[in-house]
Amino acid sequence: MTNLTLAGKAAIVTGAGTGIGRAVALALAGAGAAVMLNGRRAEPLGAVRSEIETSGGIAQVHQGDVSSQAEAQALVDAAKSLFGRVDILVNNAGKSYDALILRMKWDALEDALAVNLKSVFYLSSAAGKVMLGQKSGAIVNISSVVALTGNAGQSAYVAAKAGVLGLTKSLAQEFGSRGIRVNAIAPGFIQTEMTSILPEATRTSYMARIPLGRFGTADEVASVALFLSSDEAAYITGQTFAVDGGLTMR
Repeated sequence: MTNLTLAGKAAIVTGAGTGIGRAVALALAGAGAAVMLNGRRAEPLGAVRSEIETSGGIAQVHQGDVSSQAEAQALVDAAKSLFGRVDILVNNAGKSYDALILRMKWDALEDALAVNLKSVFYLSSAAGKVMLGQKSGAIVNISSVVALTGNAGQSAYVAAKAGVLGLTKSLAQEFGSRGIRVNAIAPGFIQTEMTSILPEATRTSYMARIPLGRFGTADEVASVALFLSSDEAAYITGQTFAVDGGLTMR
């Protein structure tokens, strides 16, 4: 294997202010990519940009809500304008929604689908047009282990994340002939802000089901995203990689 590098490439990472998104942005920038950081909150995005620039990398911030088609398009346009190209798109923006279906609020359902699934449609379309012109590119969609297993009380979130896996396969077929690869990562229980609020009983229950006996780290997900974004993964497309400590092994 050659030394993995993204020198000369430009990337977009959504949900880049914290957790997995932050780790992915740092990993891509560390490998030489210029990174456009997106999220709803300016402060954490600015902090990640500072981290990257302090390490000698290149990063810009474009704050916005990519569950809006117009804002998703504006993000891609901004990246293309600043960097001249878009080589990598990491669709990481996400939001959990916990509710049994009999207690579901339909406006909240719409929000869950918009953030977790529709944003992937919008951004993949906008970035895909740029990549088609380049005849190259890599899209990495961050799904979830629950898309593979289901999870009571999270049907909206699960459905959206499962939709991301189906979309990944369809886009891999649509874009493959033009040199664009599309893959997904299904993280298991990763130590982030989202999982830190789980009740201790829930954490203990899931820990017992993980063969490696621990939760994962955001950096461990980021290393897979980095690989899939690179030319080292040039013959991989339409696949889902579970980064879950063996939780969903078949």
